[in-house]
Amino acid sequence: MSTRKNAPSPAAQQERLLALWQTMTLVRQAELALVRLFADSEVPGFIHLSVGQEGISTGVASALKPQDTLATNHRGHGHVLARGMDLDGFFKEIMGRAGGLCQGRGGSMHVADLSLGILGANGIVGAGIPIALGSAIAHAVRRTQGVAVAFFGDGAMAEGVLHETLNMAALWKCPLLLVCENNGWSEFSPTSRQFAAQLEALSGAFGIAYQKVDGNNVLAVSDASRRAAEAARSGSGPQVLECITQRVRGHYEGDPQKYRDAAEMGLAAEADPVQRARAALLELGCTEAQLQAAGAEIDARVEAAVAAARADALPAFEPALADVYTPEHSR
Repeated sequence: MSTRKNAPSPAAQQERLLALWQTMTLVRQAELALVRLFADSEVPGFIHLSVGQEGISTGVASALKPQDTLATNHRGHGHVLARGMDLDGFFKEIMGRAGGLCQGRGGSMHVADLSLGILGANGIVGAGIPIALGSAIAHAVRRTQGVAVAFFGDGAMAEGVLHETLNMAALWKCPLLLVCENNGWSEFSPTSRQFAAQLEALSGAFGIAYQKVDGNNVLAVSDASRRAAEAARSGSGPQVLECITQRVRGHYEGDPQKYRDAAEMGLAAEADPVQRARAALLELGCTEAQLQAAGAEIDARVEAAVAAARADALPAFEPALADVYTPEHSR
């Protein structure tokens, strides 16, 4: 009876899910815009997309507070956009423009914004995990009441740095939330061929609390993330959240995915978290017209950000070494 009394009203449920769906839709539309830009050679380098995994980035971000920090990975567009990264600065950065959040120097794999606690990514599998651990230690020392989040794929579970981080975080009871986006693939191979253990058992070996959740159910991810973040924040030590999802696009954009079975790829598309949330919103009373209007507004935001990036200047060559080397005269 008490559970029913405390249950949110249908209106509150609709409001919460609508906000989550809008964030997921923003991530989806931004990445689909990047697909077109990449095909037209307007994006330098490679891009790795999180299409089909938006429920995880959105659900986790919904549980974070302003003082919290996160370390992302090569498939990190969703993480940073869900955290609230400026859309104009995001596109300018990925398109290599001077007005990008990192002045066009970082691009897709290194976009960061310290004002939002976004510590960035790098090209080394699992390398964001110890970065987040360092941030968690800083939260503890400074008593910020903050939590550090590390996003990593199941391809990183075999990396020794994860095991070392689990050990240190457990020993020091660090406010660290480790989020595994388990999409079943380690680059071009099934994860089962790369990692013999189970993340739940590995977490248990270090005495770390573990939750498994349907990563394509954004409400389930949000609820689990809130529980984990609050436990870490309250001094209960590190938490592990394994989100089961599917990878829709290839390892990198342009990957033909000949190593994947067509039926398996079809199942991945059917589990679409954006469409699942949309269907749930219609059941809660939202109308098609409302959702179409909200989607059109998001599309317009993305188009405006792309236009702003195209109009922005390319970085000048002269300051290319800035923030890289220390000038002799300042030593």
